[in-house]
Amino acid sequence: MTDTAQHGAPAPTRAAEDLLPASTSMGAVTLLVGDLDLMTRYYRDAVMLTVLRAEGNEVVLGRHGTPLLVLRHDPSLPPGSPRSAGLFHTAILFEDQAALAAALASVAVRAPGTYAGAGDHDVSEAFYFTDPEGNGVELYADRPRETWEWRGGQVKMGTKWLDPNRFLAEHLTDAAREIIATASPTIPTTPASGLAGAVVGHVHLQVGDVATARDFYVRKLGFEETAILGNQALFVSAGGYHHHMAMNTWNSAGAGPRVPALGLGTVDIVLPSTEQVAAVSGRLAAHGVQARHDGAVLRLNDPWNNLIEVRAAA
Repeated sequence: MTDTAQHGAPAPTRAAEDLLPASTSMGAVTLLVGDLDLMTRYYRDAVMLTVLRAEGNEVVLGRHGTPLLVLRHDPSLPPGSPRSAGLFHTAILFEDQAALAAALASVAVRAPGTYAGAGDHDVSEAFYFTDPEGNGVELYADRPRETWEWRGGQVKMGTKWLDPNRFLAEHLTDAAREIIATASPTIPTTPASGLAGAVVGHVHLQVGDVATARDFYVRKLGFEETAILGNQALFVSAGGYHHHMAMNTWNSAGAGPRVPALGLGTVDIVLPSTEQVAAVSGRLAAHGVQARHDGAVLRLNDPWNNLIEVRAAA
């Protein structure tokens, strides 16, 4: 590939058997939490997710039946250190700008102190928050894929000013305003509500160093590198998405393996079939990566002890 800019995803540069399938996606992120009620209220009432299941010490939240977050109560764990490896943010991708605007307005009304910033990243428009237990959250909507600019296999992702008030003025619908203004703190997100669906678009981790992250997530696990910022950050994906995962050292340079703490529990990667999960298991074994495969879910730890689960789509 030359350095000529192009739109749309570039062709893969590695053999298919060395890559995750193009239709790979991210599944629900599991967070280990100290206050289950507080965290449930935040993601349900402010972020506008629906409680899909609540059993014992676990609450599953999502949109239109799609799980996005699993909150698992474990008060025995200490808070995680902001300098340790672990979660940087969970990024929830909304179907359209109107759905993103509704979630942004809801957080502004119900949890304004959790707002952390915004950015126009060329490929997407994103708003950032910190949940009540310190976990990063990104709420975003993609720009059309045909507008993304690629050069030499790298996607252009900048950070430009994004005014949240202007975004709301342009995209918040009257129907969403009425839902947010209701007296009930529980916000309906069924298809009948008019609020579009959402998925986990990507998961961004804090790691100790980028070179080790690249060796694990690209060479061994099978993602493709889509952008790299020297020794500070790496972005990777499958199938030409701008990124399904990212790893940075902005707060965690030199961090070693995590010790048990609140925060990230599991990163879930979803492949189309059990055969493809088995293929990943074989590739990891060839690279000497220890993993546990029970026939349905492949479990492994990255170099910083973040638990990764690879499973087939339901």
